[in-house]
Amino acid sequence: MANIKIKLVKSTAGCLKDQIATAEALGLRKIGNETVQPDNAATRGKIKKISHLVSWTEA
Repeated sequence: MANIKIKLVKSTAGCLKDQIATAEALGLRKIGNETVQPDNAATRGKIKKISHLVSWTEA
């Protein structure tokens, strides 16, 4: 199974509480933070929810 590298590129200020919680669940708290997550349906759903805040690549 592959991994996904996710980077927070926009601030969560002004976002909905559930979007902020999703970013924090991925381990993204500040702009520029990066994390590597497993490529599964749960991770893809989280990325879709905050797609306007993050960039991602397959690692």
